[in-house]
Amino acid sequence: MDTVLYFRRMPFVKKISLVHFRNYLSASFDFTDRIIGICGANGSGKTNLLDAVYYLCFTKSYFSKPEIKNTYYGENGFAIRGIVSENPKDSEVSCVFRENGRKEFYTDGEQIKKFSKHIGRFPAVMIAPDDAIIITGGSEERRKFLDTVLSQLYPAYLQSLINYNRILLQRNSCLKNIAETQSGNYDLLDIFDKQLAEYGESIFVKRKEFTEKIIPLVIQQYNEIAEKNEAIQILYSSALLQENSLMLLKENRQKDLLLQRTTDGIHKDDLHFYLDNESFKQVASQGQRKSMLFALKLAEYYFIREIKKQFPILLLDDVFEKLDQQRMLNLLRKVCIGSDSQIFITDTHKHRLDEAFKELDLQYQMIGL
Repeated sequence: MDTVLYFRRMPFVKKISLVHFRNYLSASFDFTDRIIGICGANGSGKTNLLDAVYYLCFTKSYFSKPEIKNTYYGENGFAIRGIVSENPKDSEVSCVFRENGRKEFYTDGEQIKKFSKHIGRFPAVMIAPDDAIIITGGSEERRKFLDTVLSQLYPAYLQSLINYNRILLQRNSCLKNIAETQSGNYDLLDIFDKQLAEYGESIFVKRKEFTEKIIPLVIQQYNEIAEKNEAIQILYSSALLQENSLMLLKENRQKDLLLQRTTDGIHKDDLHFYLDNESFKQVASQGQRKSMLFALKLAEYYFIREIKKQFPILLLDDVFEKLDQQRMLNLLRKVCIGSDSQIFITDTHKHRLDEAFKELDLQYQMIGL
């Protein structure tokens, strides 16, 4: 997996300009090296700069905020513009959020009508401090993790997910209408069941294939980070492992009508983590949780790299704050040596990054905020 000989184009962000984005009234940054350190005090805009790079890859913020929250205080819109090299071609990528609430996305001056068409063009992996919620939070966080990876790899998966979520809302509305009126269009409910089952099955197949491949990789990364073998187990759970989607909907129809929502399906899928046969989030230490987070994200990075034959951009936000020097060096060695990914790393301590980069003999650019 370490060879780079067969890899094709690699996204490389050369420049980014921000207008009225978060805490930036107006700013522009040129990126000259593959490895970029971004240093500054808390509140200086380090995370916002990383999120702007993420925005160019995903057409949205990593942090799931309403767009108006991404706007500089007192302003009603923002613009992000970047130059991304695809070796050797340079592309101009831009996003504009306008005063009327409309968001527009462009590549080389041509407007992208469907944002989903852009996802996966510039693959990226983000690691941020609050990502621990993937381990400790509800199942929706782990589904979001699965969907983020798969949507970058398989455009058909993303479209199926969009369609599934749309039909799920329509089916729930239909269930509510039938329950409230004590009459309703059961023929329409049958149509929604058929459509939901079709998209649900295609999503399930991809999730099942993906988890079968990535779970061993996560465990391997975890043990390497922990520097010892622990009794880690990760299981993918889905009602579709026991029943096909259409039969599941039919069997649950009376319960769904009573509760006025679709009670089961791929929108309830989850990943379960265990340590010594006990719930990981219940018994794991803070260090073990952080190791699991890094293992998940590194497995995501390596999996995307392997499938797309393309190095993803890696965005590391303040990940070293609670790591000792040796673990920090181990993580940097993993991602900085043996790959050609462009890597952005934020830290509040410039000297800490300088010393780490020098010890690993890495060429890098340091940006101070």
